[in-house]
Amino acid sequence: MTLDTLPIGLKAQITEVDWSALVAEEAQRLQALGFDVGAWVSVAHRGVFAGHDPLAITVGRMTVALRRVHASAMRVETVTV
Repeated sequence: MTLDTLPIGLKAQITEVDWSALVAEEAQRLQALGFDVGAWVSVAHRGVFAGHDPLAITVGRMTVALRRVHASAMRVETVTV
């Protein structure tokens, strides 16, 4: 599944990022914030406007507002306990 479809509150690990789908500067910024393969993420909140943009994504100890188009470039796997 992609990060934009991850249910709220469910923890997942980024397994793949399609960096070619993003503008180079945006890709660098996301990597600097910790969005890369192996990072643990969860969706804290979805926007209320049409398309539910932006998403509030928790990565590490911070919460980052992320556009849905950026989140859709990241594949994640949920944690199975």
